[in-house]
Amino acid sequence: MRLPRPVLLATATATATATLLLTPYGAVADPTPQPPTRERETGATSEGADRAARAPESTTDRALTSPALDLTTDARGYPREQTLTPDPQNPADKSIKLGLTPYHAIAPKLNALQQLGDRVSVEIAGRSAGGHRLYLVTVTAPESSKQARAQERMRELIENAPQAAAKDPTLKAAYKTPVFFNNNIHGNEWEGTDAALKLIERLAKAKDKDTTDLLARNRLYFNITANPDGRIAGTRANAGGFDMNRDFITASQPEVRAMRQIEIDKQPAVMLDLHGYVNGTLIEPTTPPHGENYEYDLFLKNTYANALGMESAVNGLGYTPEKDGVEPAQIPFRDQEEGWDDWPPIFTPQYAAFHGTVAAHTIEIPLAVNNEEYDELPVTELRRRAAINVDVAGAAMDATLNFAQKHRTSLIADQIEVFRRGATGAAQTPVSPETVPGVPGIGPEDVYTTDFPRAYVIPSGRGQRSSTAAARLVDHLLANDVQVRRATKDFRLGGKSYTRGSYVIDMRQPKRGLANVMLADGRDISDKVSTMYDISGWSLGRLWGASVDSVRTAGLSVPSRTVHEAAGVGHVAPGANLRLRLDDAREIAALNSLLADGVSVRQSADGGSAIVPASARTKAAALARKYDVAFDATKTTGGTPLHRVRVAAAVTPGELFALREMNFDVTPVSTAILNAGFDWSKADVLFASAGLDHEELGAAARTALDRFLAREGLVGRGATGAALNAAADLLAVKPVEGNGDANGVVRVVNSRGGITQGAPDHSFVYAPMWFTDLGSSVRVEQSYATGNPLVSGHWRALDDGTGGPDRAAGQASVVSGPHAVLFGTEPLFRAHPKGEFPQVARALLTVAR
Repeated sequence: MRLPRPVLLATATATATATLLLTPYGAVADPTPQPPTRERETGATSEGADRAARAPESTTDRALTSPALDLTTDARGYPREQTLTPDPQNPADKSIKLGLTPYHAIAPKLNALQQLGDRVSVEIAGRSAGGHRLYLVTVTAPESSKQARAQERMRELIENAPQAAAKDPTLKAAYKTPVFFNNNIHGNEWEGTDAALKLIERLAKAKDKDTTDLLARNRLYFNITANPDGRIAGTRANAGGFDMNRDFITASQPEVRAMRQIEIDKQPAVMLDLHGYVNGTLIEPTTPPHGENYEYDLFLKNTYANALGMESAVNGLGYTPEKDGVEPAQIPFRDQEEGWDDWPPIFTPQYAAFHGTVAAHTIEIPLAVNNEEYDELPVTELRRRAAINVDVAGAAMDATLNFAQKHRTSLIADQIEVFRRGATGAAQTPVSPETVPGVPGIGPEDVYTTDFPRAYVIPSGRGQRSSTAAARLVDHLLANDVQVRRATKDFRLGGKSYTRGSYVIDMRQPKRGLANVMLADGRDISDKVSTMYDISGWSLGRLWGASVDSVRTAGLSVPSRTVHEAAGVGHVAPGANLRLRLDDAREIAALNSLLADGVSVRQSADGGSAIVPASARTKAAALARKYDVAFDATKTTGGTPLHRVRVAAAVTPGELFALREMNFDVTPVSTAILNAGFDWSKADVLFASAGLDHEELGAAARTALDRFLAREGLVGRGATGAALNAAADLLAVKPVEGNGDANGVVRVVNSRGGITQGAPDHSFVYAPMWFTDLGSSVRVEQSYATGNPLVSGHWRALDDGTGGPDRAAGQASVVSGPHAVLFGTEPLFRAHPKGEFPQVARALLTVAR
């Protein structure tokens, strides 16, 4: 029988939950430590949830263009030393107040560490959204170039020939176990960086046999600060406003792509992701539900064992509730019932598991020093807490190194087994007391497995919904190290015919779990637990705009070749006028580029295409190459003239990013900006979803906004958009808010013509909304499907029976009128559901006419 787990209590904020209620000179312990509850997706950061996003355009440009650096091509051995140019001194760096290492001091520190001997190497893994260097430090015994190449060959053998790797005696004896410490992904959770620097220095100097043996048998990788922008500014998010520990399935941010590349190129068997603040220190593994695409038996076995060692090390530091305000460590799997799950792959450790990490942890160090504590507590108290946190983070790292050294042979064997199961199509092993001995309390509530298809097919060619979307999805899969093949002949599979050039994802591959977690529909887990920590549905197969077919057949005989990038689809047809479909974000971006250049473009009668004059052929050719979009020949005449749309946007960071990704001319606004005086002549339409409260506007700002909305119009999303619509009396609708904790992929029905013409028949919701009591001038653009519209995610009714998917079924999810469009769905959520972006784009184009 499972050990009892206390049910979580609802709390108000994400990072302050479960911390002690400390006065500057004393401590009162919270008797029931709890992990954070779900953050609200309303503003730029969790510490400013009432604010609209205001990230500079440069952060979007950098995120869209910064490549992930390949960290395997360097043929040099170790150490790989370089002299880093110091950053300018920044007295405003928020780390300084805590007595921690400011970002500008890191480069000099790393230069000094490299001079301590031959164990420390520094590489640049990329740059942040704000332009700061991302430092990857490797600590290991020296290797010649020949030895480094041998290590890389063994790493590749483990992934791509796991059956051979399992039998290779040289690999078993000589392969260095990769261990990865990821620090400071949330910028205002600082101390992991300082603990890492202290550990690196100790390892660089130590002469004892244990250290020598550790570095001879392991490679230790340290991402010194995953979020330098946030470290400097004291914010959870990066300079683009993104919580990067929510971005791994999308990889919109350059820092996340750098971490992704570290996972791929270094293939860690063990990793820690250092966070704060939960008192007592929270050490994963998690509560249910557990990601169904893992080889969870291997993951739980190792993650729980390492958790016990870290718990002992942290508690062994001797800090107490009475003396220091530090509670004993907690392990959610053992100590809690639900509320801290590992279901979505958006979190760093959960994503790492799909690259062969068999012991992966979030560590929440204990004493809060951010947000209101940072502003209100004396510096001496903040520094006392920060020093304890550094000690706790260091203890977790030390215990992990002991674990990796002691169990290096079995850790690599388990990593090989993860890849072997994928490559051979072996069944998953459900967790049980028998399959995972030594882990207490395993019950049926911990069993999550899936039925992998034999393959996925992404059709390509004419007649498909979007060849541009298909190419983007394929490139995204390849960037995540998923193997993709392209058919060299027409073929038939699973009772369906496909044309030459279609893409096939054979699910007998080492990283089948990652392929499936991205492409599958997902699962409705509403009945499994009462609450989820974050999103529960994310399907790229349903939300990214490309057609994706799941094939369940015994055999897979398709003439094909391995591809390393998607075939380009951009072209310009010969002839007269050109037609550009408006079904994909890149097509919208190309349209906006044409409009910015003054090209006379018209929108087709059904709203689904842009008609481009033949005189713009040269510009169209350049855009076809840049955005990989197709300009087809057309004889269509007429249509509505389009112009460059200037968007005033009170939106979340993901929405601001998505608008810029589509090349709209965007000016961020908010309640504060409008109250300070805003020139509405610079905007053609307002898009509002966050950080704009009509009631909080001063008289002048309110009058100016009302006049603008009556003259131009509103595209609104969620409660903020609905409230502005009501205040301005634009659309006669009654907004109905669903369960605020609901999220997931939903089935929808799109109306013919209008802004959802050609849109996918699935959308995404997060705190869903629908519209009833529609006035005579209101058009239903989209509705939730009848029955249960939820495909995957978590959406329950409230205690009184309202707010559930049954109440939303058949109701309008997107509505429009002469001066407004309202969304009850989340078509731009965290810049993720790429196939939904054009709905918002068409709404903006329509309202701004």
